[in-house]
Order: sequence, then C-alpha cells, then structure tokens
Amino acid sequence: MTDYSQTVNLFESPFPMRGNLAKREPAWVKQWQDEKRYQKLRQIAQGRPKFILHDGPPYANGDIHIGHAVNKILKDVIVRSKTLAGFDAPYVPGWDCHGLPIEVMVEKLHGKDMPPSRFRELCREYASEQIARQKKDFIRLGVMGDWDNPYRTMDYQTEADTVRTLGEIYKAGYLYRGAKPVQFCLDCGSSLAEAEVEYKDKVSHAIDVAYPFQNTSALAKAFGLPESDLGKCFAVIWTTTPWTLPASQAVSAGTEIVYQLHDLGDKHIVLAKDLAEQALARYGVSGSLKAETTGAKLENLLLQHPFWERDIPILLGDHVTTEAGTGLVHTAPAHGLEDYHVCKLYGIELYNPVNGEGRYISEVPRVAGKTVWEANAIIIDWLAENQVLLANKKIEHSYAHCWRHKTPLIYRATAQWFIGMDKAGTSGNTLRNHALKAVDDTEFFPAWGRARLQAMIEGRPDWVVSRQRFWGTPMTFFVHKETGELHPNSAEYLETIAQKIEKGGINAWFELDKAEILSPEDCENYDKLNDTMDVWFDSGSTHYSVVKQRPELAYPADLYLEGSDQHRGWFQSSMLTGCATVGRAPYKQLLTHGFVVDEKGYKMSKSMGNVVAPQEVLNEFGADILRLWTAGTDYSGELSISKEILKRVAERYRRIRNTLSFLFANLKDFSPIEHAVPFADMVEIDRYAVLLARQLQERVAGDYYPRYAFHFAVQDLVQFCSEDLGAFYLDILKDRLYTTKTDGHARRSAQTALYHITRSFVLLMSPVLCFTAEEAWDIIGGGEEDSVLYHTLHDFPTMPAASETALLQKWTAIREARTVVNAAIEPLRVDKSVGSSLQAEVVLTAPENVHSVLATLGDELKFVMLVSQIELRLGDELSAQVKATESPKCERCWHYTDSVGTVAGHETVCARCVDNIEGQGEQRDYA
Repeated sequence: MTDYSQTVNLFESPFPMRGNLAKREPAWVKQWQDEKRYQKLRQIAQGRPKFILHDGPPYANGDIHIGHAVNKILKDVIVRSKTLAGFDAPYVPGWDCHGLPIEVMVEKLHGKDMPPSRFRELCREYASEQIARQKKDFIRLGVMGDWDNPYRTMDYQTEADTVRTLGEIYKAGYLYRGAKPVQFCLDCGSSLAEAEVEYKDKVSHAIDVAYPFQNTSALAKAFGLPESDLGKCFAVIWTTTPWTLPASQAVSAGTEIVYQLHDLGDKHIVLAKDLAEQALARYGVSGSLKAETTGAKLENLLLQHPFWERDIPILLGDHVTTEAGTGLVHTAPAHGLEDYHVCKLYGIELYNPVNGEGRYISEVPRVAGKTVWEANAIIIDWLAENQVLLANKKIEHSYAHCWRHKTPLIYRATAQWFIGMDKAGTSGNTLRNHALKAVDDTEFFPAWGRARLQAMIEGRPDWVVSRQRFWGTPMTFFVHKETGELHPNSAEYLETIAQKIEKGGINAWFELDKAEILSPEDCENYDKLNDTMDVWFDSGSTHYSVVKQRPELAYPADLYLEGSDQHRGWFQSSMLTGCATVGRAPYKQLLTHGFVVDEKGYKMSKSMGNVVAPQEVLNEFGADILRLWTAGTDYSGELSISKEILKRVAERYRRIRNTLSFLFANLKDFSPIEHAVPFADMVEIDRYAVLLARQLQERVAGDYYPRYAFHFAVQDLVQFCSEDLGAFYLDILKDRLYTTKTDGHARRSAQTALYHITRSFVLLMSPVLCFTAEEAWDIIGGGEEDSVLYHTLHDFPTMPAASETALLQKWTAIREARTVVNAAIEPLRVDKSVGSSLQAEVVLTAPENVHSVLATLGDELKFVMLVSQIELRLGDELSAQVKATESPKCERCWHYTDSVGTVAGHETVCARCVDNIEGQGEQRDYA
C-alpha cells in the first residue's frame, strides 16, 4: 500500500519556531564583532549619499537604564533603516565625561585630600570604567556603530576642539564676564546651567515685612492727601526667602497697579488693591481705606530697611504682579534675576553678603558665618524685635532644586562668564535672533517640539558657561588682575593652548606655566583663569569637536534624537554653540521621544518596585523583544513597559517568527537562480501576493521609516503576517505547495512569490529585529560572509501600471467574496456540522460585477475559497449557502471529491493527486 505522506512536499523549516533569543543573541553579537561587520559596511556604503545621526552623549556614570535602551534602540533603527534605503549612515557613539557627578563619586571612593592633577586622573579612570560597562550593554542591544572608536568628551582631541569652539564664540563677540545672580548649588559649590535645575515642592517661611517710609509728606502727595492726616507709614512686602533681606536694596512696584493706603489706627500701610483684603486678613486687622493711587506715583519714594541703616527706594518693575503677596516686592539684585535687571535700570549697585559656601560674610550682624538656611529663623526674630514683622506662615510651594543633589538652590551673584543671548555679536545680530531663525529652519518630530524649543529660546537668560570645578574642560583665558579683561591676544593664545591640550589633555592648561605663553610684563599683569566650562558646553560643542572633525561624518548632522527633556538641554546647547560659531543649528531635524513609565503611567522608582531594567529584559526575553517594544510604541508620548506588556510583545514576535518559519520551510528546495518563474508567467494570485509585498515595502520603507513612524511600521509588518499572509495567501497556498508536483510550474510559481515576499520582509524588519533578520538572512542571503546589513531594499518585478491596478481591484473583490463564504461556513463549524472548510459545499451568489470577476477563476475558485465544491450563481447581492458534503475525503490532499478512488491502484486518493504524483502535474492559472 502506498504511503502517500511521502509524496507530499512537507519539509522541516531551517528557521525554528522558537527564537531562544536570550541565549543565542550574545553569540551573534560576538560573531558580528569578530567579522567587523560595521567596518565592512562602511566600505560597501562608500559613495552613497550621507545620512548623519549625531549621538547625544549619555553621561559616563552608572549602568544603563531602560530610558538609555529606548534612546539607543531608536537611533539604531534609524541608522539601519537609512542604510537599507541606500544611504551611507555611519554612527559614532559618544559619552559625556566631565562634571560634578563623577567628581562626587571619586571623592566618595578616594577622598578629597589629593593634588588636583591626581584627582583629574582618577576622574578619567572612573569615567573610562563606566563607559566600558555601558558600552557592553549598548552592544548587547544590537546597536550598530563604531564601538572601537567612539567619541568621549574627555578625549584630548575633543577637549582641544571644545576649547576651539569657545574661542570661536569669543571671536564672534558673544562671550562676556559679569557679576549677576545665577542658580547656585551649595552642595556643588558652583553655578548651575538651566538644564541642571529641576522644580520640586519645598516648605518655606512666607513673611510680610513693613518697610517704614522716610518722608510721609511725599507719600501723602502721592496719594493726594494732606500730610497732617498721616502718622507712621509703611510699605509692606511679602517674601518666601527671609534670608535675602540683608541684601535688600529696593522695593519694586507695578507701574499700573492700583495701591491703597489703609489706616490701622497706630500706623498706615500701603498694599495693592487686589491683594489688600487677603493681606489684612493675614495680619488679623480691619483697617479703613484712606486713599488710592497707582504705582507710577510711588516711584523713587524712599523707605528704610527693616534692620539696616540703608535707604530703600521704590522702583517700578514689569515683574511685579498681583497674583500673591502684597503687590510690593522686596528687591535684592544679588539674589534674583528680575531684581538684578530692575536695579541695573536704576543704577543701583549689586550688594552680595553671601559667600560661595552659602554663608554670610563677617560684616552682617547676627548671621555672620551662618548658612542662608540657618539665617531664616534669626532674621525673622530680628524683624519681630523691630516690630516690622506683620505675618509669618509656612507654605509649600514649587522651588528650584539641584537635579543631582535634590537640594534647594539659591540665586547668588558671582563673577561668571556668560554667553549673551541679546548681545550683538560681530555679525551685528543677537544670538537669540540667530537661534530663533534656526528653530524656523529645523524640522521637528513630533511637530510640537518646535513650539517648545522656540518658547525656551525666547525666554532663556544668558548662558552661564563658567564653573568652579576641577574635572572639566578649562576656560583657557588669561585675565587682567585689576580690570578682569581678557588678554588682547586671547584668540591666538587659545589655539596655542588647544594644541598643548591635544597632546596632554586638560592638565596641559592647569599645569601650564603662564611664562610659556606670556611675556614677562604680561605675567605680572595677567592670571590664568581657573574656571571650567559647563558640561553642557562640552556636549553642545560636539558638532564641532566630533561631526566636523571625523572624515566619515558630514556637517551639519541630519538628525539629533533625544528625550523630551533635551529641549532645555543638549538640543538647546548645541543650537546655541552652532548659531554662535557658524550662524545655524548643527542639525537639520530634531526627534524627541518621551520617558518610560510603568503600565499604569507611573515613573520608574525603586521604592515602588516598578523598575524594568534592560539587563533583566535581555536575560529573559532577548534584545529583539525589547527592540520590538521600543519600535512598536508611539514614542511621541510616554512609553509604558512592564513584564505583562513585554509578554504581549513576545506574542507579536511569535507571529512574525512563525510566519518566517513557514516561508523558509517551503523555500527549502528552491533556488531563485534555477527555479524562479518569470513574473508574467506566475500564477495570478502569486503575482497579487508579490504586489501586496511591494506595497508593504513602499509603505514601511517609503513612508513610515523616513518620517520615523516606527510604530506604524511594526503594526503593518505584523498585520501583513497575520492578515495578508496568514489569513489569506498562505492559507490558500498550502494546498498548492504541499500537493502539486514538486518541480512543477504551479509549485515553483508559489515559491518564486514566497522568495520575493520573504527577502523583502526580512530586509524590512531588519532595522527593528536585527538579530532575527540576521538569523533569517543566513538562510536566504549570500552565504557565511553575507549580512542583511550589506543590502538595500528588495528589487521587485514590475508590470504595467494599468495591469497592476486591474489585478489589485480583481483580488480585492475576490477577498470580499471569500469573507462572505467564511462567514457562512462558521455556523456549521460551531454546530460541528463541518470540521474543515474543505468539508463544505458552497453555492455562492454574486451580482454581475462580482460574478464576472469570480467566474474568471473557473474551477480554481474552490481553491481560493478553501472548499471542495463550489457553485457560482448570478444574483442581486453577494451571499453564500453552505452544506456538508457527502463526497469521500482524499487521504493525500484532504479535499472531498467524487474522484477519490477513480484511478486504479489509488483507491484512497483523488484523480488530481494521482496526476501530481505520477503525471505531468496539475495546471494552475489563478490560484
């Protein structure tokens, strides 16, 4: 008796259904590195148009977290997709190495008592160790790049080029030295950049303080009253920073704000009309209204400081509002930017009684040597003793904190170096104007990033670029000992010093004897500047120190990609250094991604136990699952992750993998060189399937990838597997693949289609599922030395446009009819009248336009509908009637047909199968 199972074309797939990614991926990583695939790709891609994604450097401290993983995976998907599209897209990863966090760690590990040069050496060693740890994890994610030659802001060449960038900004006229209030961290002992500030709630003393008027006659005149009506008079201020009162040098009023004079019996007080009722309630009094006036009438009236012998003038400032307090603002130019600006307009000199440790200098009674926080209670008692404290209440409010230490900041006036936003440079244009033009010229993904960055540029203060730290790129200037002016030859000296730093690193400056550069006379008059640069200047200058310097890159970069917090960080510092040096942003496009949260939308927190570490995901699921989650999530908002979410992603991955496994099983005996059928000669449904695959490629590679809409690409790839292939084409194709003659036209046509589909699909998914794509390419590619990386998009066969349109329209109508037939069979499946759809006999009724299309398939209509017998009738609407067949079942093809047993010697199989086994094989034209 014949074993018909041996006559069916069933092959074991060389592509296993189980990926076993967590265990297999590390070996693939090693193989790719051993074969130097990135370096080989650079040779292959030579001469193609460039696409440069410049890497925003992560900080070299601590293991990578899930946010790092998202960032690097998105970058890798873009670089790979651009390579696939035919670009030369080199990727140079980088690290930010200078700054306080590393200093703090080195102090913890080694203490503070050591020479600065040794301290810098230890900082460099620590940063190198952290980079090695992070690099290992980034490579494990499948991120392709020049890992043997990354950039580090602490590399000697990069440090030298950062100095050169500063020199260009100096020559452009945007750098200046000034004493003005800046955000100051007492724990850092340094000023902070805007991006180093975060806001958290803080409990503060909110106090109302009465400043005595010196001339009640002038006050009466301002309110239109005779002097005889007035006794003791006070202007009342409200503040949440009592410690700033020793530096109070004025009181600010609003020009058009209406102020009232209230008689409290023993004294008169001035309050803003809109806030008077609330203020009087705080004081527990109910005075009578005496008169009203505007702030403009109060200008230049003199008050007495509440505990100093100091004249306090009333100034007019735009920053005064009636949102809270009293409508009168105590003004300390050393401790507030708005205070500083209004006092500068009135020619009031800055007085700063607080030193760099946050303690009061010796000349301040009662609080000398105390920290500003210790001084709060002392100053409040002092005010009470002087009977000028009207109210004291603790409130919780949003307050600036150091993003590293999580401690409150103070505004403190110090001599610092600034890049001026509104300073006209040598070009005659302000940096702010340059930057706003650069925002207009940049393309944003998502589009809302434009308004965000524009608002930040419009409102940002001058950039404080100097820091008082050991571990940082130095500001290599010589400063006049008396005037504070820079040496007139600074530009020339900067280049000389940069050359020294190229050879010896930043210690070349710190250990430099100024006599090597300056004349003996200049040595007497000039000192080396010991300040270092803000670390945001380091990373913000990498467009010059990296992109412009590396021959494999090209300036400006096409794309910068970072988290949404970088609108106030790296995006902005890069734009400002670019605009200040070359008059434009160093990028053409900005892409912003959101932060990672848990499945309930909460931020990752160790205390909440909801942290998802990338290392754990890699060990349990594998990198391709993490990559599929990243690319499949809409990054424009928050990205939700949890173990349950990853399990659902793994299911999507299995759908893709199972599809590939089926495709490769049925291509096992197929050679595109020996067996491919010309496109025009292929079975019609095969040509249709190839067109569907080409349309998928056009959507994914021609639309979604170029506009960085990766979640749409993933959605389309998965849907293609489940719907176009799994639920339609492959479902129909199984009969022809399994049962037709092995090397007959019907089967080779199907395999030709599968080859085009598989090759295109593997290439399309390779930017996202890089490990799985390489595994698949080992089967369908060009041998051991080949890689999916080395290939661009699949080149599909074509047909005339009119024929293509007609084919697509025809099979769209056929698929709609198939949906009707499946719906009619389903109730019989439910009540178990039929099992397989092949057990059904169908009468399909269709209107003329659909009937004519279905009729072209002839007897092959049953193969499309996956039924054993079908009758096509003409009617008014599309409908199907189904009944269970009474015909016998073919043992080999499982179709139910009366031809079973009609060929002698083959009693259990149908005549079609006998022809496919012993004859010429059946002819298929449509399905």
